[in-house]
Amino acid sequence: MECTVTQGKPRVSVILPTYNERENIVKLVEMLAEYLSNYEYEIIVVDDNSPDGTAEVAEKLSSKYPLVVIKRPRKMGLTSAIYDGVKSSSGDVVVVMDADLQHPPSLVPVLVSKTSECDIVIASRYVKGGGIEKWSFTRRVISAGAVLITRLLVAECRAVKDPVSGFFAARREVLLRWKPVVPEGYKALVEILKYAKPTRVCEVPYVFRSRGRGRSKLSSGVIFSYIKLLLKLAITGS
Repeated sequence: MECTVTQGKPRVSVILPTYNERENIVKLVEMLAEYLSNYEYEIIVVDDNSPDGTAEVAEKLSSKYPLVVIKRPRKMGLTSAIYDGVKSSSGDVVVVMDADLQHPPSLVPVLVSKTSECDIVIASRYVKGGGIEKWSFTRRVISAGAVLITRLLVAECRAVKDPVSGFFAARREVLLRWKPVVPEGYKALVEILKYAKPTRVCEVPYVFRSRGRGRSKLSSGVIFSYIKLLLKLAITGS
């Protein structure tokens, strides 16, 4: 089965799952608007009832930018936020990225352009040219371990260097083949690689940066949720 080539510049939907990103959202949206100025695009902020007022700040941006906010009633998980964003999107190409400025907006047009060749384009920390900025040794070990275990347990991830990346672009038609297995989880790409059955996956190097502002979301709960996902995918296959 060959990849379908997108003719011309596709319409782009950028999905930004948020929880307490008030301090970063304005700068990120401004940067996305700059880098996507040659595209027809929309920005979809999916907010999990952030107590810091992220959704309200984002809504004010909608008067200036093509931006919509999906307000969810509680903290429901990153994977389900991405899924809700995909269902609400209208673009030919969907970009998923964090809202904390750790994912460089300058790379978005590169990811989008590569979808003319690939079903999914992953911004990868682990291909040549990629890397991680200012992580502790412990955090690096956790990340590398997650990648290794994922590639061992999930066959569809074995050819991918960074299957746990949270920064990727895909043709919307591909993402619509996927429905979350662990909605409260935090690594949607692993599920997408397994269940959306992309014909061709490409990886583009990038350097994962330090947070703009605010606190990291990594916690024991996030790690437990990911272990739950891997066990479900590896043992039950569903």
